[in-house]
Amino acid sequence: MTTDNDPDGQEPQPGSTAYLLQEMQLYGHRPFEDEPDHRPLPDARIAGGAIADIFDAIVSSLIDTRIEPDLEDLAWGIVNVFHRAGERIERELDDNEREQKRLQREQDGSEVRSVELERRIAEGITMLERRDTMEFLRDTAADQFRTHIRKAWLPRSGAMVNRKMLTSAVLDSRRQIDKRSYQDARVLNPDGVRIAFTGGAYFNDHKLIYATLDKVHAQLPDMILLHGATPTGAERIAACWARDRNVPQKPYKPDWDRHKKAAPFKRNDAMLEEMPRGVIIFPGTGIQDNIADKARKMGIRLWDFRRRTD
Repeated sequence: MTTDNDPDGQEPQPGSTAYLLQEMQLYGHRPFEDEPDHRPLPDARIAGGAIADIFDAIVSSLIDTRIEPDLEDLAWGIVNVFHRAGERIERELDDNEREQKRLQREQDGSEVRSVELERRIAEGITMLERRDTMEFLRDTAADQFRTHIRKAWLPRSGAMVNRKMLTSAVLDSRRQIDKRSYQDARVLNPDGVRIAFTGGAYFNDHKLIYATLDKVHAQLPDMILLHGATPTGAERIAACWARDRNVPQKPYKPDWDRHKKAAPFKRNDAMLEEMPRGVIIFPGTGIQDNIADKARKMGIRLWDFRRRTD
């Protein structure tokens, strides 16, 4: 048999345009699967009416019949169709977000990369709208389930997110809580330029320490002082300087119970993990030598006062 696409009566070869068109005709094609979808969303009133019609039809046809005992499970399944569809789109959103982050890292200024990222962003926006629509349909169906079955609909497993309940008051409350959490976090981990400080427990030249820290603070007004929290000596003086100058400080106490004799060296590692702009080192012991060697290997600037005698 000959066709318009196949005038000689031969089957199209795999990989050809004719073969692709035949496969699409036979097995269907989902438009907008890998591109932004510019079609409008369903009308809420029409979609809600359709859901109500579905429940009215199935309830009226099965009530007062031998199938009535199965009515609850069937009605539950109708709601679950929309619930599972929303969860599937949520997983697609996760994939889209990971892809966007990858493309952000790979941006090289080329138009190709930029267009690809813009396409992923547009797809993500469409997915958000699809997910919210599925949740709207699920919530509408759940209302019908409660009306006809006299029970609240709940998923068999997992959570049921209801964005319809996100009123302005709830959002304002969450923003206030988030703001407070952010402010509390800033107290414990403030923004600024981190400068590490270390010195021996028996070095007590407070004038030199104050003068040195004042010079650094003049260059870096938003500095944060990291120190080892030794209760005596240079680090104690540095902590007092930070208190007097209202400079945020972040003490790193060695964990003797966990690390035993290695605790001061583990403490050094923890301070350097913060990647400070520089390390101020005053005379001390091998603990100070250790942090100096590690900072030098990491390329961190050193203000080294270990060999000063004046």
